[in-house]
Amino acid sequence: MSSLCVYGLTAEYRTNLLGTDVTRPRISWKLESDRNATLQEAYQIQVAAEAADFILPLWDSGRVLSAESLLIPYEGSKLTPKTRYFYRVKAWDQFGRESDWSEVEWWETAFFQPQEWEAKWITPDSETIDPKAEPVYMLRHAFETGGGAVQSARIYATAAGVYELYLNGNKVGDEVLSPGWTSYNKRLQYQTYDVTSLVHEGGNALGAMVANGWYKGRLGWDNKSNHYGDRRAVLIQLHIRYKDGTEQLVATDTDWKAALGPILFSEIYDGETYDALSESQGWSEAAFDDHCWSPVTEIDLPLQNLVAQENVPTRVTEILKPTAVIHTPAGDTILDMGQNMVGRIRMSVTVPAGTSIKLTHAEVLDKDGNFYMGNIRTAKQLVTYIAKGKGTETYAPHFTFQGFRYVKVEGFPAQEKGLILDAFSGEVLHSDMEQAGDFECSDPMVNQLQRNIVWGQRGNFLDVPTDCPQRDERLGWTGDAQVFAGTALFNYNGGSFFTKWLRDLKADQLEDGSVPFVVPNIIQGYSSAAWGDAATVIPWAVYTSLGDKRLLAEQYDSMKGWVDYIRSQGEHEHIWNTGFHFGDWLALDAKEGSYMGATPNPMVTAAYFALSTRIIRDTAKVLGLTEDAAYYGQLAERITAAFRDEFITPNGRVAAQTQTAHIIALVFELVEPKDRARIASDLNEMIVDNGYHLSTGFVGTPYLCFALSDNGYHETAVKLLLQKKYPSWLYSVSKGATTIWEHWDGIKPDGSFWSDDMNSFNHYAYGAVGEWMYRRIAGLAPESDQPGYKRIVVEPDFTGGKLSYARASFKSMYGIVESGWAFKEDLLEVNVTVPANTTASILLRGALADKVQVGGANLAIADGILSYEQELDNVRVEIGSGCYSFTYARPNFSYRTYDEGMRLVELVQWETAKQILDRHAPGFADNLGFMSNGPLGNAANGPMGSVISKEQYEAMLEELLLIRE
Repeated sequence: MSSLCVYGLTAEYRTNLLGTDVTRPRISWKLESDRNATLQEAYQIQVAAEAADFILPLWDSGRVLSAESLLIPYEGSKLTPKTRYFYRVKAWDQFGRESDWSEVEWWETAFFQPQEWEAKWITPDSETIDPKAEPVYMLRHAFETGGGAVQSARIYATAAGVYELYLNGNKVGDEVLSPGWTSYNKRLQYQTYDVTSLVHEGGNALGAMVANGWYKGRLGWDNKSNHYGDRRAVLIQLHIRYKDGTEQLVATDTDWKAALGPILFSEIYDGETYDALSESQGWSEAAFDDHCWSPVTEIDLPLQNLVAQENVPTRVTEILKPTAVIHTPAGDTILDMGQNMVGRIRMSVTVPAGTSIKLTHAEVLDKDGNFYMGNIRTAKQLVTYIAKGKGTETYAPHFTFQGFRYVKVEGFPAQEKGLILDAFSGEVLHSDMEQAGDFECSDPMVNQLQRNIVWGQRGNFLDVPTDCPQRDERLGWTGDAQVFAGTALFNYNGGSFFTKWLRDLKADQLEDGSVPFVVPNIIQGYSSAAWGDAATVIPWAVYTSLGDKRLLAEQYDSMKGWVDYIRSQGEHEHIWNTGFHFGDWLALDAKEGSYMGATPNPMVTAAYFALSTRIIRDTAKVLGLTEDAAYYGQLAERITAAFRDEFITPNGRVAAQTQTAHIIALVFELVEPKDRARIASDLNEMIVDNGYHLSTGFVGTPYLCFALSDNGYHETAVKLLLQKKYPSWLYSVSKGATTIWEHWDGIKPDGSFWSDDMNSFNHYAYGAVGEWMYRRIAGLAPESDQPGYKRIVVEPDFTGGKLSYARASFKSMYGIVESGWAFKEDLLEVNVTVPANTTASILLRGALADKVQVGGANLAIADGILSYEQELDNVRVEIGSGCYSFTYARPNFSYRTYDEGMRLVELVQWETAKQILDRHAPGFADNLGFMSNGPLGNAANGPMGSVISKEQYEAMLEELLLIRE
């Protein structure tokens, strides 16, 4: 019997969402079908307040004729706070089949109004505990339960600082660094914990530790603290429901007590010091004697800015063991974790009382093999543990994180390699997003690059998208996040992550629409092109990847405010030529002593002005705002015309002779169609003339390969990807990198370093090439008109040279999408997986429709094929859901000798080039139309359309480039 199944239910992107203040949570689901080309025809959602009470549900959508299955809002009666709601879904398909009800899932509400908080903000009384004291505060309160059987117990908690909760001696939850980092003065998250199993009958005790964190601690490179306040505090509310229907409330108030804890020091940048000799054993248990603890006092902090947890929490997501112990020439003992990671080291040691073990964290060793901290700047990254000397002691820092691969160990008495390796492990920390994408190809170094991109994201997506995770910065730079968002959303489901961060961007945006350099904003810098455009680019990227229309609506005023701000700047309505801009940051064509590339800033600002205005236009269309769509559409046309007048010559060339200038003109569609081929050719020539090396910075690099691939130069783009010599993506891989570097030459060929001023070895921006790898090499992308992968575009491009296979998979909101290709002797195989309730458009390059096989059948009779047609040398196939394997004769793509050969021979002297050409392809040089004294340009004597094989071309290219270099 054929089957249709509904599975994978989520509310607001999450399974079993605990503690939300969303009044109309959005429900999503997936379909599984044993028939190809399955589409949902209708659905039914039921929501109930009790798991088994679907006979009289709170909301029954009834049978809704719709193919939608993503982010369907709850439309029932008003939700009540502190309540668990259960939901289930069934579906019908176009074959007339009806699924069974799905498994029941739930979400649970927290508070909807500030007045629902009965707890008070508390902090230690300043008469007994100095508010400026470095040690972490400990707060506790003992209480008795009502005596009946407990049905449920929930804690709602947050802090001015970062906190951990304890109940009856047990740590509550597995989250780290709660409540996370938001624009605290406007938005502060609180968390919800299910502690039903931790509440005892009779005596109980609640405890909390609170450290400086981002709230009060040192942030930024100018050594400032107290950005949001100068006193740590907590807000905790415990609700206990008994099976007899009664309830009990335990909340922070002046009955609590406080003390300074064994964590003597804890800062985000500088690490943590823990004195186990100062521990108060059992401090969060009911029987603990707290008569010598200090009183607490209420503190006036607002409740109006409290919001329930929006982002997935930060957690330990992986544990790494050291791969080696290194004894350096300088005499240090170093742990090599084998991976540049972000997180903390956990130690398990048996040592005498008072033993002080120090761990200092760094990313790299210097060229002599010694421990190197120069690029960490003023951040100490130092963890100190003072042992109590009682058996095996286990410790990991509570309220800090480090960016590191290497750990210098001091004070550990055992020098045996095995003992040191066994005593330490690395705990990887980041926002616990679901990994969504995966890319693999036939080149091992490219696969390492992909791993580096993913690790760079893991390390820098720790509650906010930071630039770097190790030095005295670690800030949410908007420009870095903007250029990387497309790649980020392939690698991980970033729906809730970006939703939370974009709300902070909106909160920190000024009334005139200007956008901070960093979010949350602690440096008070505003409004650089490409940085401020995070306000528009990222919401649109989330919408394209996940189909989140509500996020577009929520951010629309912020998006529009940014574009309107740009329009108000400068002397020209459509050219922004005032203010500070980072430009093509860190481009290699920058002037000596400058970080800004040679591409003119007004060109960058105009290009992004056009891009953001088009995004507003498209967003207005999605939201049904027809007047705005027309207005911003016309504005975009005027900006484009002004760009052409200002930056494109009358002959149709880009005036600024930089790679980035050509890239943004092409990718942002700012050139006349008639000029496109010439400008693309000019860009290609720049790359070839530079020995297949890039010179781009933060603005140009993300779009460089797109500009080439989409304009007939995919081979050049692939050669750039595979380039191993500096500057290139694989140069860092060749140097042993395990994350993406901030600079193309963070470590120079001679082993020396770029300047200590700014040299992160975990900086994801240049990893933005990952989006091109997914979209162009593997050929996997959503169609923007049907976002969230409702309609999938599969256009793998295998014409780039030496790769013999590539494949990508993505866990879309509909299910797993896959695209891959491989050369198998004389055949090309293209494999595609399309989830139920979606369709895909596939481009088979170099194929003939009557020669394509699908699982052994012709296209005309293969199951799941909706339509196909020949498009010149390619075949376009429309398919429904299912798994497909297309095979056809391996295309023989060749190269036009004049177009490609001219660029090759110009790399070296003509006589040398001719010898190489004749050796690999006799007669090739003559067909180019050259006389003995060199090329005659367009006055060619030979046929202009002569071709050579890919193998001949590659062999000649390698030899010519070797001579060139």
